[in-house]
Amino acid sequence: MIEVRGLMARAGAVELVRGVDLGVRGGGVTALVGPSGSGKTTTALALLGESAPGVELRGSVKVAGVPVVDERGVTLEAARLRGGTIAYLPQHPGSALNPARRTGAVIKELARLHGATTVTDAVTKAQLSPERSVLRRFPHQFSGGQRQRVALAQVLACGPEALILDEPSTGLDTVTRMRLVQELAALAADGMALLLLSHDHDIVRALADHVVMLDDGRVTAQGTPQDVLPAPAAPAPRRKPAPAAPPRLELRNLTAWLRAGGRGEVLHDVSLSLLPGGCLGIAGPSGGGKTTLARCVAGLHERHRGRILLDGTALPPLRRRDRTQTRRVQYVWQEVRGSFDERRTVLDQVARTAVRLRGTSPENAAAEAADLLARLGVAPDTARRPPAALSGGELQRAAFVRAALARPDVLVCDEITTALEDAATGRVLDEIARLRADGTSVLWIGHDLALLARVADELAVLDGGRVVEHGDLGRVLEAPESDTTRLLIRAARPEKE
Repeated sequence: MIEVRGLMARAGAVELVRGVDLGVRGGGVTALVGPSGSGKTTTALALLGESAPGVELRGSVKVAGVPVVDERGVTLEAARLRGGTIAYLPQHPGSALNPARRTGAVIKELARLHGATTVTDAVTKAQLSPERSVLRRFPHQFSGGQRQRVALAQVLACGPEALILDEPSTGLDTVTRMRLVQELAALAADGMALLLLSHDHDIVRALADHVVMLDDGRVTAQGTPQDVLPAPAAPAPRRKPAPAAPPRLELRNLTAWLRAGGRGEVLHDVSLSLLPGGCLGIAGPSGGGKTTLARCVAGLHERHRGRILLDGTALPPLRRRDRTQTRRVQYVWQEVRGSFDERRTVLDQVARTAVRLRGTSPENAAAEAADLLARLGVAPDTARRPPAALSGGELQRAAFVRAALARPDVLVCDEITTALEDAATGRVLDEIARLRADGTSVLWIGHDLALLARVADELAVLDGGRVVEHGDLGRVLEAPESDTTRLLIRAARPEKE
């Protein structure tokens, strides 16, 4: 179905992809894995005959026997294959959704245009409810994980024969992730060719029959998941409980809603606290209120009641916070690409935090930013590029550095390692540990229970906007009391049938 031979991608004098060979048969699942910036997305976009501005493609790419790229570059036939023959689900669903149109209207239009499926079938396969109240929502009224499913429903409405999925498990809780594996396996069983780009090795093991490893634009290994992927990491040791101390951050009876007049409640009477230097993990099903909670703490979601206290003092909305309050509470959100200005370099934007919030000179701020970015694996030359020239994983690390340079007292992290391979994730966790040693408290929102076990002291589980379980992380994972927590734990490692 898909055949790639000697694919090259060049931006000026820089070679981004060098002689890549891979294939995906109908009914098969090939996984493309490797570090951030290794060329995975560039390779995937080439199958559509697309590339970033200034990138030239050469080699041989055929989809359903039709040339998409040849030695002269992108062919004229490439455009007619997109959507109906081969479709692409991007890593950050916000880039695929029209913020001004209702979800159901877009899916209906795509289904009618291609005539391959129905709206109900597309949304059901994407694990969305076909109810009218859901389909009438705009993209901003869904959680990050739900937006991922909306984008998938749009793709499936086109009825493609081949599907490229770029980090499809981003923002999904373990239960939805398990169901996604089952649905993608069903699509492959029906004859669809799937190319999976993922750092989630559990997903790759559960789905893929062939794995291609990329590094620095070259294929360094390929074979079965057992041959190519490292063995699963051993469980992290249990943490010792943090010593008693006055809370740094407190949420008291926090209730939040989406629409004016208190309608569409997404948080119900949530009370939590976070100690100085501590880390509270927040887990739960997609749409359970985790990101709304983070936005309330950051001052970005004003439709709420209850109290948010920093060292016992009430925090106002962000627009009324002074510079000190802004510096003390920093937020790294899930879909980071939209938080960068495409007209300025990443290094300049990252360094600006230290200038604006700490009064650091521009020269010293740039040096500090470059040093921390380099420790996280983002080279200085890469950081001096505009955001469009960086991978999703590189931008995630840049967004983390931008917040860390404020030297905050509370750092809110919402799924900040979803685009990172294990080594890069480890470097981020090392920096988190350094911040905590200096007294920074961390509110860590995530779906990866194994990762939560490495970073958090306590765990709160949200379901339907309510705290259904809260306590010492080791106790919660070893002896869960709620059905939601037990289901999340059971679904944490999907197995290939």
